[in-house]
Amino acid sequence: MTRRAYLNPSWRDHHTGFHCLHCGRLITAERYHAGVAHRNHCPLCLWSRHVDLAYPGDRLSACLAQMQPVGLTLKRSRKRYQTAYHGELMLVHRCTDCGKISINRLAADDDPHSILYIFYQTAPLDPLREQLARHGIRILRGAEQVLVQASLFGNQL
Repeated sequence: MTRRAYLNPSWRDHHTGFHCLHCGRLITAERYHAGVAHRNHCPLCLWSRHVDLAYPGDRLSACLAQMQPVGLTLKRSRKRYQTAYHGELMLVHRCTDCGKISINRLAADDDPHSILYIFYQTAPLDPLREQLARHGIRILRGAEQVLVQASLFGNQL
């Protein structure tokens, strides 16, 4: 058991579940439900908590504030001949306290309608787009709606 888990019992059970800080729902973090190893966002409202410091799953951040879903992006691919329209759809979060930007995998049980809502809400966020671009993150725009829908509901490309 790590020192942090010993000092804070809620960290011991991070694989079993947590309450969403934004909507209050009880969320399971079991891998077979979520389809990801390190669940840290609510599948319904998509808000997260700033728990990771250096890499996904380390749970070493001292911030622990809420992270707002601010957009969608594509996971960078290292495949040489892959077009810009391929890649895994990812969720972009920004910490409401310290401003840290993180990219998270979508989980199998994430609500596709909530994901589409985040996609449509990113249109007026041009100043945020510039900040994300400095971090090397390209937020998907309205013209890429077909790509987002294909990723969520099946391949329609």
